Amino acid sequence: MNTSRLNVIIEGCRRQDRALQKELYQLFYQYTLSVCLNYSGKIEEAREVVNDVFLKVFDKIDQYNPSQPFKPWLNRIAVYTAIDYYRKHIKNELPTADLSLIPDIPDSLEIFAKISAEELRSLVQQLSPACRAAINLYAIEGYDHSEIASMLGISVGTSKSNLFKAREKLRVLIQEQEHKKPPAKS
Repeated sequence: MNTSRLNVIIEGCRRQDRALQKELYQLFYQYTLSVCLNYSGKIEEAREVVNDVFLKVFDKIDQYNPSQPFKPWLNRIAVYTAIDYYRKHIKNELPTADLSLIPDIPDSLEIFAKISAEELRSLVQQLSPACRAAINLYAIEGYDHSEIASMLGISVGTSKSNLFKAREKLRVLIQEQEHKKPPAKS
């Protein structure tokens, strides 16, 4: 899509033109769904979050600066909307009292290299909401633990604990998946 057409669509959205709102929705639905799937356990939940995202986009479109790229602005709204949606589930995670007990574990690149992005997404969706949010915000979105803690209303220690648990659970799930695969033919 060229920038001038996107600007026309956005201007139409500012005027609450339903046809152009629909066009923007259709243009960015798949992208927004992929972002929301990172934070959801089920496709139905992700679709619900996507609808909430676009309601916010249409409500806040006047805050968008057309001199900046649109996708990062949309991504930010999608991430925060997904976090808001799952925040109530994340609060159920137990906080970590002693941060010194949480060891730093390196990313196991060799383990992660054995699976596709779609397989990894499927495994991430099996994590608890807190672990799913931690791995997505830290590893995918690039936030640090203090930012994650602030966004989710948890302590930095809980953010680190959730990331540790997410990585460990993913490592176990990947190893289980590897054992289920049939041996390679010679």
